[in-house]
Amino acid sequence: MIQKISQYFNGVQLEIKKVTWLSKQEMFGSTVIVGVFSVLIALFLFVIDFGLSEFVSRIIGGK
Repeated sequence: MIQKISQYFNGVQLEIKKVTWLSKQEMFGSTVIVGVFSVLIALFLFVIDFGLSEFVSRIIGGK
């Protein structure tokens, strides 16, 4: 059992050495892009949700 766990962690260590990691600048750029798109999607969903809520409210005669 201990031998299998040791082999597993050795395999993990070998695979991590094969990974090509992003540079600091690439990581920052990717983070900014994800942040910007998250905000845009949140704003889009807010507008759609608010618009549909108002539409349904006016059809039902709530306001």
